[in-house]
Amino acid sequence: MYKLRPLTMKEIKNLASRPFVDSLAVENFLMTVHHNGTAGIAFLNLVRDANVYKWDEGTVNAIIDGIMTAVEGEKKDEEPFLED
Repeated sequence: MYKLRPLTMKEIKNLASRPFVDSLAVENFLMTVHHNGTAGIAFLNLVRDANVYKWDEGTVNAIIDGIMTAVEGEKKDEEPFLED
């Protein structure tokens, strides 16, 4: 089971600023990704949202990378955006 940590605003902004992504969709999804609890649930929600909102490949890939970043472990040098 892969639990998720909150992403920092810097991490989210880096993913949302990629070319050819819907930055608002990336930011909104990733700001609350840790509330999914596990990566599996986050991926299920991503598939559902991508179909409902017709997100393009670039947007989906940025969100996938964000989910994987949230799984990789807690960053020690930055506080999560929720604690700003």
